[in-house]
Amino acid sequence: MRAVDTNVLVRILARDDPKQVRVADEFVSAGAWVSLLALAETTWVLTTVYERDATEVGASVEQLLNHKDLILQDREVVAAALETFRSRPALGFTDCLLLEVARKAGHLPLGTFDRNLSKIDGAEKL
Repeated sequence: MRAVDTNVLVRILARDDPKQVRVADEFVSAGAWVSLLALAETTWVLTTVYERDATEVGASVEQLLNHKDLILQDREVVAAALETFRSRPALGFTDCLLLEVARKAGHLPLGTFDRNLSKIDGAEKL
């Protein structure tokens, strides 16, 4: 199966360049895989470049989870991260994703200096 990078995901979500949106949609129409790294970068771009707030970022992640042509790496991890993110949006989606990846791998606690992240089950403030 083919895969997509951050730029393709951003075009699919932002819909801001009609030509690139068309090309991106056509590319994924045969099915495409989304790595956790591409997803994390995408949420960062949406937040920093497109200035999307937590609600909008959460909706974008949900859109990718439910996209008919995309297969997300560790879909259940992404869904769990989205649930945590929606309950504590100040954390940032990538922090939630990092914790859920560690949880799935069985490598808890996740050591962190982040005071907010350390309040989540599975994380430990250092």
